[in-house]
Amino acid sequence: MTDGKQVYKHVVVVIGGGAAGLAVTSALLRAQPDLDIAVVEPSGTHDYQPGWTLVGGGCMHQESTRRPEADVLPQGVIWYQDAAAGFDADNSRLSLASGEVLEYRFLVVAAGLKLDWDRIEGLPETLGHNGVTSNYRYDLAPYTWSLTRGMTRGGKALFTQPAMPIKCAGAAQKAMYLSADYWRQHGLDVQVGFCNQGAAMFGVPAYARALDAVVEDYGIQTHFGHNLVAVDGPARKATFSTEDGQQTLDFDMLHVVPPQSAPDFIRDSALANEAGWLDVDRNTLQHVRHANVYGLGDCTSTPNAKTAAAVRKQFPVVVASLLHELTHGPAPGQYDGYGACPLTVSRNTVMLAEFRYDGEVVSSFPMDPRVPRRFQWWMKKQVFPWMYWNVILQGRDWDKPDHKPYSV
Repeated sequence: MTDGKQVYKHVVVVIGGGAAGLAVTSALLRAQPDLDIAVVEPSGTHDYQPGWTLVGGGCMHQESTRRPEADVLPQGVIWYQDAAAGFDADNSRLSLASGEVLEYRFLVVAAGLKLDWDRIEGLPETLGHNGVTSNYRYDLAPYTWSLTRGMTRGGKALFTQPAMPIKCAGAAQKAMYLSADYWRQHGLDVQVGFCNQGAAMFGVPAYARALDAVVEDYGIQTHFGHNLVAVDGPARKATFSTEDGQQTLDFDMLHVVPPQSAPDFIRDSALANEAGWLDVDRNTLQHVRHANVYGLGDCTSTPNAKTAAAVRKQFPVVVASLLHELTHGPAPGQYDGYGACPLTVSRNTVMLAEFRYDGEVVSSFPMDPRVPRRFQWWMKKQVFPWMYWNVILQGRDWDKPDHKPYSV
């Protein structure tokens, strides 16, 4: 007992039952079925969030993106359906919101990030109404599609993107391109504006230049250096901060990507860096001050894209490191910053932007990755969802022929 609180001991504790947490958990249990491993995850459902862009574009059914958490948890795991509340890393302990305490030999933090809707004045009250939507929420993605179809008389549509880092940096553009393509195919006169807090269409210059051409083709008006700070839903007005002061734009449809940050229990802890993210080495994914703590996914300080594609390359590194510590197995490799963003630039083509640390352009195929292709649209709709449920969540390394790289 600690201060009257029950303490439960485990060899490995994983915070987060999303893609990153389950990938690590599944891979560890495949290698060591009797491993004492616990997962802390408050949600009773698990979402395939990359699919919400397609739901918002009318290209995927909402229900297919959600499953019960109990159905995707691997057998043998101990599930605490509770929220993490605080760390005592010096004593290898984690406090839960219920008041229980978990003691661990190793901790894996894969807690995702926080969507800060409240940082935009007036936004929470109007989301889902007055033409204001966001594909960043399961319940709102269908509203995006409803608004897109409802612009039969034309009008003004705004798509916003906040300061980095955010999960899936291309999400705002994906929603915009799917809507713009629909309006063009149906001959609708919709004025489309892209309001980005940043200074370019994409953080990797090679892809930014390619996307400039896409924007020009659609006739989209770009507003760089524009950060959404307030929304008046009933009046259909969006206010942005700019270098020249505030600017207010009218809209009939407003798609918002909210500002994002690390979860509060990480940001307010000694495990965070100055920006609030879990402070890990960018290659080993090991915490810089606590050797028995690892992090991966959206909550970490690694300067890479926060995508499921990044998790696919990160989790084998964390698993190999843990198995090396637990069993003295082979030395682990390193994470090179790989990330990918399947940019849906139309309703049947995708630009598969792949890159590593420092903006290095890479490609999984022997072809120019800056060119949108139809077969990559098929991958986005069919292959990637299958890989998510059957490869990543199962802790299988797609880069290994037998998908079983962790046997010891």
